[in-house]
Amino acid sequence: MHVMAPVDDYRRALAAAVREYDSLAQQRLDVDKRLAAVAQTIGTLSRLCGLTIPMTWGLTDACRLVMRAGGVPMTAREVRDRLASIGFDLTRYTNELSAVHTILKRLNESGELRFVAQADGKLAYLWNRPPRAAGLGPDIAAFAREQKLESRLVRRRKAPR
Repeated sequence: MHVMAPVDDYRRALAAAVREYDSLAQQRLDVDKRLAAVAQTIGTLSRLCGLTIPMTWGLTDACRLVMRAGGVPMTAREVRDRLASIGFDLTRYTNELSAVHTILKRLNESGELRFVAQADGKLAYLWNRPPRAAGLGPDIAAFAREQKLESRLVRRRKAPR
């Protein structure tokens, strides 16, 4: 009879926690994208119905909303246009494009967005996914890679030949 070392139990529990963390991060991304899309739909439909819905968020949160729902790289000009299309009032800013640029740069610096070079050489921004287990540090990232490799090897060994 083989008695497993407690470390093996801890490694299995850690592997399960890392998988759950990755799964929850993906679920959060999916929910955030859907919320952003629905909020944009509400803004657009409200305007079409002649209703004015007071925006309760500032420019930073509005840019987050647009970027989450976008799913594709966007320039500051495209973000500004999308903000206008959902009814966000940019008239209070002297230079609305400059204000959007500033927000996007700050969101990039905080890691919420990342730069993407476009074919024409211009920089665009893309919503940065929530951190996977790799975001928990290099040791956990290495552990997660090791677990994925081990699970692939086990599947190959179990596959009928």
